[in-house]
Amino acid sequence: MPVGVTLDAVLAARRMTAKELARRVGLSETQLSMLRTGKVRGMRFSTMAALCAVLECQPGDLLSYTFDASDVGGAVNDGVQPK
Repeated sequence: MPVGVTLDAVLAARRMTAKELARRVGLSETQLSMLRTGKVRGMRFSTMAALCAVLECQPGDLLSYTFDASDVGGAVNDGVQPK
């Protein structure tokens, strides 16, 4: 998947444990673990907002994107064919 979760890097930079983050955000450790490993398919904006508030960061700090040509036209197809 071209969208990755960079939460571990942000946690390391903040010198915060995942357990502490889960407690402060109100997630279970299991839910946070699934997010950290990229095993979730979606996230509520309220969860993202809580993560950003606790970590004092922007949503883009928690996610990465790597272009993958095979994903073009997948979920959103506007009729434009990839070159």
